[in-house]
Amino acid sequence: MYSVLRSTTLHHFRFLRVTGARMARGFMPIRGHELRDPIPPALLTFKDPRAFQAKSFWELIRALGVFRLCSYPVLVNNCDKLMSLTRAALGKRVFAAVLRPFVYAQFVAGETESEIAASMEKMNSLGLRPMLAVPIEEDLGESSGEKRYDDNLAAMLECVCMSHSNAWCKDPMMQLKITALINPELCVKLTSLLKKHHYDLDFVVKAMDGEFITFPGLSETENTHVLLGLNRLNRIGEASVNKVRVLVDAEYTYMNPALSLVTMAMMKKFNRDSAWIWNTYQCYLKESRDLIFDAIRLSVDQSFCLGVKLVRGAYMDKERKLAIKEGRDDPIHQSWEHTNDSYNRSLEVMLNLISQQPDRYKIIVATHNEESVRKAVTWMTELGIAREGGSVCFGQLLGMCDHVSLTLAQQGFPVYKSVPYGSVDDTLPYLVRRAQENRTVLQGIRKERDLLRQELRRRLREKITGAK
Repeated sequence: MYSVLRSTTLHHFRFLRVTGARMARGFMPIRGHELRDPIPPALLTFKDPRAFQAKSFWELIRALGVFRLCSYPVLVNNCDKLMSLTRAALGKRVFAAVLRPFVYAQFVAGETESEIAASMEKMNSLGLRPMLAVPIEEDLGESSGEKRYDDNLAAMLECVCMSHSNAWCKDPMMQLKITALINPELCVKLTSLLKKHHYDLDFVVKAMDGEFITFPGLSETENTHVLLGLNRLNRIGEASVNKVRVLVDAEYTYMNPALSLVTMAMMKKFNRDSAWIWNTYQCYLKESRDLIFDAIRLSVDQSFCLGVKLVRGAYMDKERKLAIKEGRDDPIHQSWEHTNDSYNRSLEVMLNLISQQPDRYKIIVATHNEESVRKAVTWMTELGIAREGGSVCFGQLLGMCDHVSLTLAQQGFPVYKSVPYGSVDDTLPYLVRRAQENRTVLQGIRKERDLLRQELRRRLREKITGAK
């Protein structure tokens, strides 16, 4: 993929207390005996409607309505066009007023500081933790100049401040998209240049520290922009270290190598004593486990702590179309089963590491897949990983998969919800992209709808009969 992440060998794992012969992939599997359920099996089915008891009557109705709409592929696939037409017909203010109590309120924390605080306090009362996400990102052709990137930096720094100062949870997290701070076209160009130029981590760290570095292959203007972008990322790292854990999002394969290089440089600089900067690994990619092993080797070689956000992935359709257009192999696993296997094996590797060095390795099991959550919970018990130890946590999107999130939180596991915030205008592109990227999840939430209905019927019975 890129040479800097393949420069070390397996001997760097000798510090691990792994006994017996290692398998070719570098680690022993989790203990071969029968796995035990760490909590009652009935709870691991995530079928208890009581998980929704803390939701208001209106929240139940709203969730059912939104999930019903999201179950229609034609609406999800064309939601950007439908929303644009509706906005044009109703006008900006009326459209915002209509959208705000429904889809917006389901998936967004709010716009003003008081609205966001109220959402966070409600989340905290349910035992859930916020992972704030500034809904700004750019793709190819959307670049808008240095001022826009500086404005994005100010929004990110405000997010760091909000995450830390409000004490909504003891170990706050936030999300970061590098393409909100560095031109995505240049990220693509850097990815291409990595195939023939060697940019090591020290080189990138020097650039972050303000040294004038020349990246071979870039023009003077491009080089200046990259240096400014790295300075922005450095400011976020300096603001967040020892305060807020920053989870860097993965994006498209045509720019991910450059994004990972920059993220690893941030880790080298800021992750000396703990994992404050984390990287995201998309397990629907065929190369995902190799990338995780590369990151582990690099963290050992460069002596920094590694934080991993493990996801299945969200750009499948575009990645496949692009691969066909460019005449190259499809980078995505051919089946859902292969993706699941990739996810669970990567999870297994990280949990083994955490069981041996919990201070050096961290993971957020970011998934809506119940089977992966069950595996993580049972494996944690097998390996003696404490629920509240801080090395393993779980994550889902705000407004989705609450039957899993709430059940885990009630059992004492740290659970984060990805929480976008901002105006309707600011969050609308974010919501459209998330809906389309997660269409498989949105169309498969029948179980959550059934549980919501059960809770709704229970409350109606209670009102009518007075019985609980």
